This record gives sequence, structure tokens and C-alpha cells, in this order.
Amino acid sequence: MKRNNITRAERLQFSLPQNLQDILVGLILGDVNILKQKTSVNVNLQFWQGVIHKEYIMHLYELFQIYCGAAPNTISRAPDLRTGKVYSAIYFRTYALPCLTPLYELFYPFGKKVLPQNIAELLTPLGLAYWICDDGSFHKSNRYVTLNTQSFTFEEVNLLAKTLNDKWGLQCAVHKNKNGFIVYISTKSLIILQELLKDIMPSMMMHKIGL
Repeated sequence: MKRNNITRAERLQFSLPQNLQDILVGLILGDVNILKQKTSVNVNLQFWQGVIHKEYIMHLYELFQIYCGAAPNTISRAPDLRTGKVYSAIYFRTYALPCLTPLYELFYPFGKKVLPQNIAELLTPLGLAYWICDDGSFHKSNRYVTLNTQSFTFEEVNLLAKTLNDKWGLQCAVHKNKNGFIVYISTKSLIILQELLKDIMPSMMMHKIGL
């Protein structure tokens, strides 16, 4: 039976294994939110996906369910400003836990999301796989991958592109669109990317690397 509230002593018993830390780095680069309430010293994570990605968010819930007080819920989000349509999403969140707070301190040192300067140390192949799951798109016609990094500054996006190149030899370019800056992983690097991630990418998201 899930419980919405747990004691302070119970919160202190939670820890975050390395594989989940790696995954969370990728997810925080993507769509996962870290929230800190004014009355809390700890933070919780919020996961959202459209219902079209139900299989993927249920996979995420399986990974993080021991940190959660309730199962995922389906909710209707506010109407889309462009179309007026109401879209449904699946949502879950974790408890506010001490083991999650170091991630907040890395990505939100002043209460606003930034890119940690040591991202090259933090980002692993597993993190890259889940980052692409959240924010990646595969373009079939020219066979390249883009990462939606519009929430970061130009300097931060350039650091992300440099990290991908320095760590794994992925040829990247930074392009501007109307909402910010996007990382392009070139067609020439697609095979490198596929070999790097094919054994660790969640199966329902393999299409995001062209597999």
C-alpha cells in the first residue's frame, strides 16, 4: 500500500544507486522537474509524459516507484495555446528526499535551472540514453538526431555539444530556432550513437536513435 506521507526517519533510509543517478542526470537535462517547497529542506522529482508515451512513463515509474507515494495518474492539462485542444498526460512524483537534494544543488544552485560546469563528469551513456528519450528526435529523411535544449543558454548548449564530442566522438552542431538553441548530432555520428546506446536504450524509445 502506497503512502503519501512518510516520517523523517524513513526519508533518511532512502539512497540513490549509481545507475539511477546516471539516469536522472539525463532526465533532468530533459523533461523531469525538481521542485523544492519553501517549507522543505529536501526536493521531489516530477515526471510528466503525454498519454501517447504511456509505455515509457510506466517504465520510468518502475525504475523509481520505491521513491514514490502514489502510482501515476492521468490528468488533463491546460488547453494548448496554439490549437485550443486539451491534451491528457500521465504524471507521478517522488517523495521529498535527502538523497535527491544533491541533484537539485547541481542543477538549481540559485533556484533556477542551469547546466553544471562538470556535466562531462556527470553524463554517462545511460544518462545520454534517457536524455534522448525525453528530448531527442530522430529525423528519418537525413538520419540525424536533435536534442531540444532550448531551456539552456547558448554557452550551455555549446558545452553540451562539446561534451558529446569530447566523450564519445559525436559530431555536433548548435543551431538556433525561434525558441532557443538545439543540438544536432550529425548523420556521420549516427552509427557511433547507435552502438553506444543500443544495449541500454529503453526498447520503446529505440526509434529515437533510428533503430
